[in-house]
Amino acid sequence: MSPVIKQKGEKFTLPGKYLLFILTILCTGLMVLTFTTSALSTPLSYVGGFLVVPFEKGISRVGSYLNERTEMLQEIQHLIEENESLKQQVADLTNENISLQQDRFELTNLRQLYQLDAEYADYEKIGARVISKDSGNWYHSFVIDKGTDDGLAENMNVIAGAGLVGRITSVGKNWAKVTTIISDNVSVSGTVLSTSDNMVITGNLETYADGLIEFSKLIDEKDQVVEGDKLVTSNISDHYLPGILIGYISSLDTDSNNLTKSGYVTPAVDFSHLEEVLVILEQKQTIEE
Repeated sequence: MSPVIKQKGEKFTLPGKYLLFILTILCTGLMVLTFTTSALSTPLSYVGGFLVVPFEKGISRVGSYLNERTEMLQEIQHLIEENESLKQQVADLTNENISLQQDRFELTNLRQLYQLDAEYADYEKIGARVISKDSGNWYHSFVIDKGTDDGLAENMNVIAGAGLVGRITSVGKNWAKVTTIISDNVSVSGTVLSTSDNMVITGNLETYADGLIEFSKLIDEKDQVVEGDKLVTSNISDHYLPGILIGYISSLDTDSNNLTKSGYVTPAVDFSHLEEVLVILEQKQTIEE
């Protein structure tokens, strides 16, 4: 029996030192063959390319996908932050625009009051702000932030816009209630500025829905009064100082008695928007006084 190979039945064994020697010779031969010739490089390259290239392509695709997703998420985050910033800018600009509009509206009101103050320069006046109003769409009755401490008293005339608003009907230390000429059954003695003909102007909230109040008892024998004529407070008015603009004749008709005329007046004041008013500190002198 060979000392190298021992046979045991159908099996045989190779001693480890001989197996190691054979493998060493084989590896050395392959190394020499690899460095001296290209006989193995082409098959190995083919096998490597067949096994490694698809794996590299898969890794490259996964990397590209992850990179694209990362960039997309970063872009979304950037857009979200930019959107929030733009929303804040829009909110700031909206608030600024509202503030500018309010300032513009107040400036317009103050200019009107300044012009009105100059127009009635003979009367001493004090400015006041509207702080509350009765229910409804129009300022037919409202409260201002001035009172007896500021020299106000009942029946003092109130003006705004282009003319007469009404008069003070009740007053406290730091407040006063104003009843306007558009209130139901409030009467003002008026005069047609161009003809000096007198009439009675009566408030009516129902007709003021169309921007009008009523007038009656106009005596116009010469038919000189026409639409568009200015109406001012009469010198015979009980509570109103003379010469304050009330409004303009919108329409007039002859009454059934053929002696007087009646119709509608467009007030000089916008009773839908009142914020600041002027109170004339001088009062109308009455017979009792």
